[in-house]
Amino acid sequence: QVQLVESGGGLVQPGGSLNLSCTTSGFTFTMRAMTWYRQAPGKPRELLATINAGGHNANYSASVKGRFTISRDNDKKTVYLQMNRLKPDDTAVYRCSRGWWAASDPGQGTQVTVSS
Repeated sequence: QVQLVESGGGLVQPGGSLNLSCTTSGFTFTMRAMTWYRQAPGKPRELLATINAGGHNANYSASVKGRFTISRDNDKKTVYLQMNRLKPDDTAVYRCSRGWWAASDPGQGTQVTVSS
C-alpha cells in the first residue's frame, strides 16, 4: 500500500522559513522522481518542485525558484521542501507526489499559513 505522509507545516510570519517532509512507504522510492505541489482555496493546483530519483536533478516553478529547495534522502525514503522567504501567497496545503512534475497522489497534506 502506497503511503505518503507530509509534515512540517504550520503558521509562520512573512519572511520566515519552514522545512516540509514527505515520508513514504509501499513503493520503490529510490526509483521514483518526486514532486511537491500545493493548493490554496479558490486557486488551481500548483506544482512547485520536482527531483529525480537519484536526487541530482531538480526543477522549480517560477513562483518558488530561488526561495524553495527540494531534496531527498533515499535511505529514509523521504523528500523535503525547504521553504525560505515565505510570503502570504504561499499559504496553502502542501502535498507530495510520486513522479516528475506530477500531482497524482492526493495525500492528506500539511497546512502552511504565512501571516503576521
